[in-house]
Amino acid sequence: MKNPLQLTINIVLALAVAGLYFLHFNHKPVAPAIATDSSTAVMATPEPAADTTAAATTTETTTTEPAVAAAPVQDMTGDFSGKLAYVESGKMLDGYQGMKDARRAFEGKARGWEKQNQTMLASFKANVEAYQKQASTLTAEQRAATEQKLQEQQQQVAQQQQMLQQQAQQEEAKLTQTVLESVNKKVEAYGKAHGYKLILIAAPSGTIAYGEKNLDITTPVLAYLNAGYRKK
Repeated sequence: MKNPLQLTINIVLALAVAGLYFLHFNHKPVAPAIATDSSTAVMATPEPAADTTAAATTTETTTTEPAVAAAPVQDMTGDFSGKLAYVESGKMLDGYQGMKDARRAFEGKARGWEKQNQTMLASFKANVEAYQKQASTLTAEQRAATEQKLQEQQQQVAQQQQMLQQQAQQEEAKLTQTVLESVNKKVEAYGKAHGYKLILIAAPSGTIAYGEKNLDITTPVLAYLNAGYRKK
């Protein structure tokens, strides 16, 4: 038979679980990497140098074809100027109004789940406190029966907490995926409209180690995303 002290410890454990649960609600979802336009910039391979050996040994030919020099790297880079760029995913998603609205909607639902959790914990705590006050006046059989009911209620609270947490994770993933799919399509449209061959994602995880700032088009892309979102 569990004594009142053990039940008090159980309450502390239940509240600790609730604390971890609320940490999940307060955690800002990390946005995953965004796939953009599937087209890629194909670098042209220079023609191989013309074979001058035969020309040198042939007396009938008065002139020879000049060798085709490999294109300098800087010239090829210039050829793709304005066609390759990157965006900072964190800055873009934090500034995108669609993501802000999705997070606000999630937080509203999270407050409802938090209220449900607090109601369950308050009911369990009240029942334990009532038992502790009456324990000395109850028979051994009554104490055993009451403690059994409290243990069952504690298990129900834990199960409900787990269900709420799963619901929160599913809802968060659903909202985030909806926003990312919209962003993917709009970034693709922006890239095609402005003639980009490739738009890369600079994420905090280090997808791009270095990129010149003139290749960063986060600001104009973000303006494009918000302008399209306001037209909805």
